[in-house]
Formats: sequence, C-alpha cells, structure tokens
Amino acid sequence: MIEIENVYKSFGALQVLKGINLTVPNGEVLTVIGGSGSGKSTLLTCINGLEKIDSGRILVDGTDVHAKSTDLNKLRQKLGIVFQQFNAFPHLTVLENVTLAPRKVLGQSKEQAREMAVKQLSHVGLGDKLDVYPSRLSGGQQQRMAIARALAMSPDYMLFDEVTSALDPQLVGEVLDTLRLLASEGMTMICVTHEMKFAREVSDRVAFFDKGVMAEIAPPAQLFDAPQTESLKTFLAATH
Repeated sequence: MIEIENVYKSFGALQVLKGINLTVPNGEVLTVIGGSGSGKSTLLTCINGLEKIDSGRILVDGTDVHAKSTDLNKLRQKLGIVFQQFNAFPHLTVLENVTLAPRKVLGQSKEQAREMAVKQLSHVGLGDKLDVYPSRLSGGQQQRMAIARALAMSPDYMLFDEVTSALDPQLVGEVLDTLRLLASEGMTMICVTHEMKFAREVSDRVAFFDKGVMAEIAPPAQLFDAPQTESLKTFLAATH
C-alpha cells in the first residue's frame, strides 16, 4: 500500500501540501480532484520521489520514499507514472520506446522486452502500431503508448497526472477507456483528473484537494452527491 503521513511541501514561500494524510491500499482506484494549484500533481511527484518533501513520510510497501538509504531507481520500478506530456523518443518506433526501459533498467533481453512490450501495446489497443514512429500517432494513441511504456515495467502502482488534459475532446474517451480497463483488472491507481464522470464511474474513493489540504475524501456517490464543504460545493458547481 501507499501511506502518506503528515506530508508538507513548499516551493519557496508557496506551501503546496499542508499536512496530507492518506492511505491507498492495494487494488484501490483513488481519483484526486481540485482546482489548479491545489497540490494534486505535486502529491504524485512526491510519491514517486521526483520532488522532495519538507516533512512527513511517504511509504510504498513499507519503504520510506524520501529516506537517504532508499534506492529510488529500484523503488520507481514499482511506481509507474504517466504525465500530461507523452515524452516519447521521436527517433524510436513505438515498440522501441516501450522496450527501452525494461532493457536498460530491468536488464531484460531483447526478446523478453519485446514480448512484454507487444503484450502491453496490444492491451492498450496499439498492437498494430509497433513499427510506427510517435509523430504518426494521434495524441490519444501517444498517451496510450505512454501508459503501455509504464506498464511494461510491471509496476505495482500506477500514478496518472491529468493524462487527458492535453488531448482533443474526441481523444479523451479512448485514454479513459484504457484506465477503466486497468481499474477492472485490479491495478492500484492514483489518478489526478478533471474528468468528473470518470472519477465518479471508476473510483473506489475520490479525494478533493483545496489549497494544499485534502478537504474531503469519500466514495464517489457520497462525495459528488453530498459534498460536506462549501469549497467542494463551489468546485462541483463550476465543473457542471
């Protein structure tokens, strides 16, 4: 499980996370909603160790992410993360993009890496795009390739940071369908999203962040239909 204990994080004078406490057990899909600057994306980069925290603790399967003794490269093999930008290598084919990390980081043979890459690309509906270069893919396809690339590392957890926000509206659905598929297979996921329908449909729980504080967390029906705080009521009214 992922355990977040009293985590604070600032960028200069700006306090972005203010004492976050949260436990995400194996198999849970947690979506995180909230306005821009509420700390949602920062939380993901702190879980992954890409950002240092000021105080508190983040544990992944009991390993303290920010302890000096922690091998972050090893830990990150458990934590797949997919961002808004696709970050593909333009000079490599789809297959080469997906096999790169398993070969370099996990030390897999070319055949092993290819087998896993083909499996994951087929999984996200790109089995027919193996030899295509990223520039020939639509935005939705590029984002699904990024998901396949993260899955090829066989992570225990997936972190998704606004993976549909850079996409044209007609491409959003195909990426959300991929996330729904992962959720149905029991992947533990934390999804930062603007897609309220998706959050309502797929999540076990939804967390609402407001100005660096986790203002509410509840199952989707409860959070969306009976918001407890004025800030959540205002936020939901603005998203309709």
